[in-house]
Amino acid sequence: MTEIKKTYTNAVFGTHPKNLQDIHLPTKNVAIYQRDITPLQAELAALKAKSIECRANGSGEEIVCTLREFFQQYLPQAPILYKDVSDLLRLFAAITKADSFRLMLSTIRTNMCRKFHTDINDLRLLCTYIGPGTVWLPNEAIDFEALQTKGSERDIVKNHQLVQQAQTGDAIILKGALYPDASPILHRSPVIEEDGGKRLLLRIDTNANQNLWL
Repeated sequence: MTEIKKTYTNAVFGTHPKNLQDIHLPTKNVAIYQRDITPLQAELAALKAKSIECRANGSGEEIVCTLREFFQQYLPQAPILYKDVSDLLRLFAAITKADSFRLMLSTIRTNMCRKFHTDINDLRLLCTYIGPGTVWLPNEAIDFEALQTKGSERDIVKNHQLVQQAQTGDAIILKGALYPDASPILHRSPVIEEDGGKRLLLRIDTNANQNLWL
């Protein structure tokens, strides 16, 4: 997979959180905030051997409260991670203008969604703190005729050299099929199961509609 290029028509990315706001542009279905998570590395290294599972549902304030209690009880050694997750939730809330959310911070040991797919939701934020990031397709890699006729993945991905992958620590927002007039992003989980890898994944959805946990 090659580095992200600015010429991909459906993607916006940059090193400032304000870049994520451009997910609302009609031509964009993925926005990537490229982050330096060096301040988190010591905490993340200490968490690699742990199995983490935190889920919360409700308003932003309610989820932050749940996060605070979870970190105090199970991860008191990770205050910087707690702040980062809380900050990403607040950022996502400001961008989506939603009142209610679903959050998952979890250790992942399976390939989850190994095939390229679109989500049945409006907007989703993902951040992989440990392990490889989400794999996604720029428009330039897609055979849209094959996509519309429900061709195989081999037919849909016309240029594998253009397949992209978010970096560890990047915060990305994906546009789903329920976003108004959306052309949802095709993406998949990275392959980790075969070599015994694992990820620490943050996922936040809005509750503006019936999101499906994939």
